Amino acid sequence: MENCMDRYLGQILDNRYEILEMIGSGGMAVVYKALCHRLNRYVAVKILKDEFACDIEFREHFRAESQAVAMLSHTNIVSVYDFSRDSDCQYIVMELLEGITLKQYMQKKGALSWKEALHFATQIARALSHAHSKGIVHRDIKPQNIMVVKDGSIKVADFGIAHLQNESNCETPETMGSIHYISPEQVHGDPVDARADIYSLGVVMYEMLTGRLPYEGDTVEAIAVLHLGQMLTLPGDINPDIPVQLEDITLKAMAAEIDERYQSADGLLNDLEAFRKNQALLGIDPGTVEDDVDGGSQKKGRSRSNESYAHRKARSRTVSTFSGYTLIVVFLLVVVSFLWKFWLADFFVDSGRIDIPSFVGEEIKDVTNSDAYKGSFIFTVIFAIDPSVPEGQIISQDPEAGRSIAVSEGGVDIELVVSTGIKMTTMPDMTNHEYREAKLSLEQLGFVVEIATLASDSITEGYVVSTKPAANEQVAQGATVTLSVSGGPELKQVTMPSVVGKTKSSAISKLTELNLDVGSISEVEDTSAAGTVIWQSIESGESVAEHTVIYLKVSKGPKETPTPEPSTPVETPANSPSDSTGGTGV
Repeated sequence: MENCMDRYLGQILDNRYEILEMIGSGGMAVVYKALCHRLNRYVAVKILKDEFACDIEFREHFRAESQAVAMLSHTNIVSVYDFSRDSDCQYIVMELLEGITLKQYMQKKGALSWKEALHFATQIARALSHAHSKGIVHRDIKPQNIMVVKDGSIKVADFGIAHLQNESNCETPETMGSIHYISPEQVHGDPVDARADIYSLGVVMYEMLTGRLPYEGDTVEAIAVLHLGQMLTLPGDINPDIPVQLEDITLKAMAAEIDERYQSADGLLNDLEAFRKNQALLGIDPGTVEDDVDGGSQKKGRSRSNESYAHRKARSRTVSTFSGYTLIVVFLLVVVSFLWKFWLADFFVDSGRIDIPSFVGEEIKDVTNSDAYKGSFIFTVIFAIDPSVPEGQIISQDPEAGRSIAVSEGGVDIELVVSTGIKMTTMPDMTNHEYREAKLSLEQLGFVVEIATLASDSITEGYVVSTKPAANEQVAQGATVTLSVSGGPELKQVTMPSVVGKTKSSAISKLTELNLDVGSISEVEDTSAAGTVIWQSIESGESVAEHTVIYLKVSKGPKETPTPEPSTPVETPANSPSDSTGGTGV
């Protein structure tokens, strides 16, 4: 198949993307390095393999998913710049990254330190939080879909593509890889939500901390069954250096019962951030903490019993209590420091006092070169863009004018904010430009860009409808520019029909007529005739927006009962007395 895909080398897709070399291949697609001739930059182009691209229904899902994912904009998500629209070649265009997958990284290093695992898990959780806030569920979070960039940051890839792969029936090496991270509800074939991604991230965290997967088996089916609630070895039993709180976070993320799991990526992210702050506040190595608590006995190996787990829980409460007291002490120290700096020092330090003059509106060169201020003040200058204040003029000061402050050795510290002056730029016309390209172009001109989405019947979804300020206006460099981006036509509300009892094709046609999107369709054993819809994810009669994704379950017929093999008749010997012919042939 890869040889067939070599035909793209040297081609220019849609008169824009020149395919240069193949850089990766998976079960569904091949990834190429390409040159975007419009923006003169290198990009990654992922092209669907022929067996998927020739499926009309699959192509439509691919287009819808790509369009949705292209609206994601987050530092921990691989940016999607463009996607095929009318081309026979189905592809998406992404940022080109220099790095390796998290799977490759772990294969090189084995178990990661808890600090490194925390660093990676936090970034992945941030990516999921952003995607989930846009209504997009990844459905296939695994180390193979996570890139570790050279600067140590994380980029989550394959949003949307993962969903499509789950809908296909092909068992590939990717399928085997995914099954190690799949949520129990996905094993059941039930509709999934954002909590499925949280479960998968919990498994990734387990693997990062321990260097091994929680569930192993010889077949996809065997591994899938283990996800349904099989007891697993506690991470701390494998690696005693894992902090108890981080172990608890990991186990809660990968809870088999969906209601016991984190209910949102934000909930998981909040606990990770709280744990990070506690560790920074304590300033101690987790290995040292464990040695102090239990004498290092767990270094020799831990019991997998409930008693061991209860012991670790109790120790977690002890550390949490200590953290709470430490936070109170630090808070009191901050309050005393503040009072000393702004009030108490004036009473107890007798080194002379000085009234702070007003520097606002003065030229910075006049202030810093003035002999009158030498020996009394130590100036720190910070430059800021302010179109309303001329270049070199002081915008603000700290401390403010009028305060009487005790003079310390060398003088009083004064922070002065100085204007860089007015730099005007002509606002370019960004109407009908793809919003990511428009945002990049404006940021390169020095603008701060904000995105606002609105419905539009005339502008393609994801393209700029208008800008504020408008095109050709003179705008101060550093000003905020708002891009109004088309979200497509305003979605209408439709009444959900009942498709239970219809054939699969009839149900799809009915939903398509109402502009509803069909999600994954699961086949289950049922007494209904094969091909009959037996369940729909939204009940009939409910009011839903157009393009809402509807999931279906279709009967594949009742379980087949083995047919008994017919018995073989016993042949009668020719010379038997029962032979009516007597062997004469008469």
